[in-house]
Amino acid sequence: MTPTSGGLRMREVVERTGVSEATLRVWEQRHGFPEPERLPSGHRRYSERDVDLVRQVLRLRDTGLPVKAAIERARAGRPGGARSVFAGLRRLRPELPVNVVPKRSLVALSHAIEDESARGAEDLLLFGAFQRERHYRAAEPRWRALSRAAQAAFVFADFAGPRRPRGGPIEVPVAERDPLAREWAIVCDSGEGSACLVGWERPGQEQAADAERLFEVIWTADRDTARTGARICCELAASDAPREVDRIADRLAEVPPRSGDDLRRAESLTSRMVAYLATGAQTR
Repeated sequence: MTPTSGGLRMREVVERTGVSEATLRVWEQRHGFPEPERLPSGHRRYSERDVDLVRQVLRLRDTGLPVKAAIERARAGRPGGARSVFAGLRRLRPELPVNVVPKRSLVALSHAIEDESARGAEDLLLFGAFQRERHYRAAEPRWRALSRAAQAAFVFADFAGPRRPRGGPIEVPVAERDPLAREWAIVCDSGEGSACLVGWERPGQEQAADAERLFEVIWTADRDTARTGARICCELAASDAPREVDRIADRLAEVPPRSGDDLRRAESLTSRMVAYLATGAQTR
């Protein structure tokens, strides 16, 4: 780079990313990252892109990647420590039980989480993975209503391209061979109560009826796990919706607050899920 008189000082990068000066120096020494400009005086100057890349590394680290791998992925511009929400959460919480459920039950569980998390939440971040666009279109009226109560909402499916429809979630396309194309997910991050559910569709079900397709499913109401799920989803959306992701990046970089109400909310969510399974739900 050609040195300029502009740019950000190291302390400004520290303030904006939360990474200490010592860590920045270690990363630069060991990995050549970030790559600040050097003034004739020897002082470092960083760009806005440097700040964005450092934040990406932090989010990738939160998905379980080692520092070196996180830096390599951020540099390469690949939006995501993993192209799979299911795999990312399994690495974080291997002790969570995996249950095999048909899609009809997965829909009921998803509706329960959506409704419980959206109730009274003013800071809701909402993410949904639908696999196919037709599945999302069937649920679009519901998700438009949910998104109106959300600070930000994103949906993933095999859309032809990204869209930002007025009054609806941001639509993020998923490639046919992308691991996320085999996943069904609902991730809700909110101060009122967080939860996530992710299902991975077993292969070889091309002839099965849609409602009977089997998924390996994990779910939790743990705030830390839901926050990690939200970070992974943001990484997956970053290349198609960079401005929207950047608006919530600082919040997602924070440690989720604890609440004495967490147990009661988990019990409330579990009760709703049982009720929705008992009464059934229409396939979205």
